[in-house]
Amino acid sequence: MTLDYPDLAARIRALCHGETDVVALMATVVCELHHSHPLSDWTGFYRVTGPEILKIGPYQGGHGCLVIPFSRGVCGAAARTGQVQLVPDVDAFPGHIACASSTRSELVLPVRNKAGVLLGVLDLDSNTPAAFTEADVTALTAILAEVFAEAS
Repeated sequence: MTLDYPDLAARIRALCHGETDVVALMATVVCELHHSHPLSDWTGFYRVTGPEILKIGPYQGGHGCLVIPFSRGVCGAAARTGQVQLVPDVDAFPGHIACASSTRSELVLPVRNKAGVLLGVLDLDSNTPAAFTEADVTALTAILAEVFAEAS
């Protein structure tokens, strides 16, 4: 089963139209994405809440880590570097934080508003190795840029 990203983007666009509250946007995006992506076992946001600190935001799935410093793990790397982290095998990622022992692969994307302010990261975890692709990166990067452009 492949994900219909144009349909997902259209649904998210309609649901988020006119909204600028970052938590409301995160909750809506994560709900739509989690129920659409066939291989994402955990889908959620980590919000920037202080200098070099991410705290759990809206998510779907089992419990996640509550606090992640920029210096640790895949989420921290995405926040620290501003670069997407596409990790086909989390065991091969130095410093991976195992919030769930079942996670085999991960995709983390930085989330910024149009002013360039880092709001947080979007984290997708899967118990399937190499679950995420460059197609996911491209589509989700575009969706996040549109949805969070005006977020505050």
